[in-house]
Amino acid sequence: MNEITVTIRVNGEARDTAAHTLEELARQLDLADTAGVAIAVNETIIPRSVWPAHALKNGDRVEVVGAVQGG
Repeated sequence: MNEITVTIRVNGEARDTAAHTLEELARQLDLADTAGVAIAVNETIIPRSVWPAHALKNGDRVEVVGAVQGG
């Protein structure tokens, strides 16, 4: 059985993925259980509570941002 993949950009790099949702992509990137991480899709921050329902589409631009502590 062939997996359906989409081509997206993650932090500026092209990536083919079989992830259908933002949550699946976060798991692939080992970010699903990481605190202090935000993900934007096409320049819009997607709340973590929406990740399971947010579908990825060909051409989406995904930016992963981590919080940094300091002053």
